[in-house]
Amino acid sequence: DAMWDMFTWLATLPVGEVPLAGTYRKSQLTDEAIGRLAEQWDNPVMAQDLHDLLLEYFRSEEEGGNTVQDLFIIGFSEYNEALDTELHKNLILQDVDKGGLFNMLDPRKSIDPVRNKAEFDLRYDRFIASLAQRYEDVHARQDGGGLNQLDLWRGALDIHPTKSKEEICQDLLATDHENFDKLGCLDIVQLKDLCQSQESDVEEYSPGTCKVDNNNSTIIISVLFGIVGVGLMGGVVYYLYKRYENYQRIQKAHEQLMEATLNESVRALHQLDYPLHLIRGDEFVEEGKLMRHEVLRNTHKLTVLDSLPDVDAFIEAGKHVLFFSHQWSSFTAPDPSGIQYHAMCDAVKELANRNGWDESLKDVFIWVDYSSIPQVNPSTQNLAIRSLAAYASSATYFVIVAPETPHADLDDICDLGTYQRRMWCRAEQVCHSMRNGTEGMYLGIGKKAPLEPVKGDFFQESLHVFDGELTCCRLEHKGMGACDRQSLVIPLLGLYGELFRASYEMNKNDNADALASVNAFLYEIEKHQEEVFPRSFERVMWRKNKRVVDEVLLFGDLIDRMKARITSGIGFAIHDDKATISTKASDTFVRHGASDFLRHGVVHGSGAHGGVQIESAVGAMDNKL
Repeated sequence: DAMWDMFTWLATLPVGEVPLAGTYRKSQLTDEAIGRLAEQWDNPVMAQDLHDLLLEYFRSEEEGGNTVQDLFIIGFSEYNEALDTELHKNLILQDVDKGGLFNMLDPRKSIDPVRNKAEFDLRYDRFIASLAQRYEDVHARQDGGGLNQLDLWRGALDIHPTKSKEEICQDLLATDHENFDKLGCLDIVQLKDLCQSQESDVEEYSPGTCKVDNNNSTIIISVLFGIVGVGLMGGVVYYLYKRYENYQRIQKAHEQLMEATLNESVRALHQLDYPLHLIRGDEFVEEGKLMRHEVLRNTHKLTVLDSLPDVDAFIEAGKHVLFFSHQWSSFTAPDPSGIQYHAMCDAVKELANRNGWDESLKDVFIWVDYSSIPQVNPSTQNLAIRSLAAYASSATYFVIVAPETPHADLDDICDLGTYQRRMWCRAEQVCHSMRNGTEGMYLGIGKKAPLEPVKGDFFQESLHVFDGELTCCRLEHKGMGACDRQSLVIPLLGLYGELFRASYEMNKNDNADALASVNAFLYEIEKHQEEVFPRSFERVMWRKNKRVVDEVLLFGDLIDRMKARITSGIGFAIHDDKATISTKASDTFVRHGASDFLRHGVVHGSGAHGGVQIESAVGAMDNKL
């Protein structure tokens, strides 16, 4: 009871006095972060102690440290819960009569790892087996199973050399048949295809697999040399059959990929791959400049909303979420001159004054890329970028910040014209307006021009997202694996499906007048569908010092498939091994403060991650230049 009272009291202290919350990262080793903590705690000794502790924790492998640090991967909380249950609840704190180590009646009779080594080892082995089974259960609930989790884990650790799933399975075939089966590698590789490179491994795993192929080859050769005419005919038939079989396999894989992409686009409307991070209005103004995400996180100045239902509840509680969309005016910093930051501060204050909000700005919360998206960890940054559409569409107000600003690295001026040419800036506008209309969208271009609402037809140019400029394309994708265009397919496909579904069902029910704004969007899209949703695009890349131009699939026929899915009655229903999501037009609710547009076309809820892996936009902060 005394310990419980003590920890309850500690939990009530401000986080700046005792670091009871948050996850420490390498970014907290910076002088700036330690200085802020020392100032906030008014205790430089305590801040220095934290610095020394983190320095020891984050020592490199060469220095004798542990390179495995906290990683943000799908299912992270479930793995932690499994470990907590088995280690603490079922082993350390469980009564000895129930298989644990602790004697509730007489702690002196608890299982000791030295005195009771045999019994301790037995119970410890049972704990390891139970934990392994729980981890397997978590693997199974994630899309792609244990193999996909292993692939994500290796990527998050930046392990070199990198290996594809196929290469991982080939290694397991040679070394570990049990895990080859456990990770479902037979769904990834074809044993017969490995007979040439790993014949002994294949035969050891599945005797006779390669022998059958060799016998077939012998028979075919014998027939060809024995009866030339019949052999030639048989070869032609066999060749055509294999071509047809291969075509069928490719066609089936393509259909599965398209269906999975449609499912993933629907799931994207229901979940955040990375929590929404906001900074309170008064603290944003007090900072004096745009602050990096990690600095704000380490000084506990970010408000975190983990799911879309949390976002909705947050707004319904009277909070105002402002999404600032702007163009970076340097290759390495978002706003070195501070001009855009001051325009943002002016916009916050003006909106508060117009709408009669609390002048303290404590009910206003701001999203801006440099402060709300991780800048140091590429894995978590990519997760946040995948949620960018949800961030933009969930905001109650969307402010375009485009004052005339000199570009720090180019002999150029950034203004509304250059902002509107950027693909990422257009994408943010579309993600907000396709769910909220343009009623809550404003344009801020400097002190001399007041904050003004965008015009009703402002979205028409922004809809042409893929005509916008990208840094990755300007650099011809040197050292890059994909084009940022590919990362926008899933969120924009889902938003389009939501619009089309709403219009279709309301028109079917003779309620088209209620969705006039939705139909305006759809009319503009239908008129320019090939430009708004290109089927493919030409990607320029460099391979082995050679400039290569490839025709890369973008939307393909996904728009037509989405229409067919909705008009056939399937709608937004998803039925697969991982989750079932179903939404109806009646599930919609009106955007806060708007009467003529849908805020969210579906009721937000959590769903399992889908099965499609697309190439995410890497280094998106640079891509907004």
